[in-house]
Amino acid sequence: MSLARLLCNPRIWLTGLLLWLALLCVSSSLSLSAPADYLPSFKHIDKFQHFAYFFGGGVLLTGYFFRRKPEQPNWRAVLIRVVLIISLIGWLDEWHQTFTPGRSGNDPYDWLADLLGASAGAFAFKRIHHAFK
Repeated sequence: MSLARLLCNPRIWLTGLLLWLALLCVSSSLSLSAPADYLPSFKHIDKFQHFAYFFGGGVLLTGYFFRRKPEQPNWRAVLIRVVLIISLIGWLDEWHQTFTPGRSGNDPYDWLADLLGASAGAFAFKRIHHAFK
């Protein structure tokens, strides 16, 4: 089976989203230790990481909604649902981190990075969705 044909199946996108969510839960449950010396670091790198990770979630959820009704997607409804759902996941992740030793949760700027990443991911998928028809 070709990759293009595989990506036409909404269950593939949903599976990717569920794996994304599972990895988020696992990584948010781990206590943070000192960053490794060999990893690049800069001020507010965590905001970039939040943005990038939630960009992926936005792409996956948008792909799932698109593949469910590719003939005539209601992009406004899809984009609103994606941003709301992924933003809620980001908020729950921040709340969850308040119970994880060594983590600080409820950071509104982390949540904003999640929201912006999800939005960017959703709009990026909309922009390239023709490649998945």
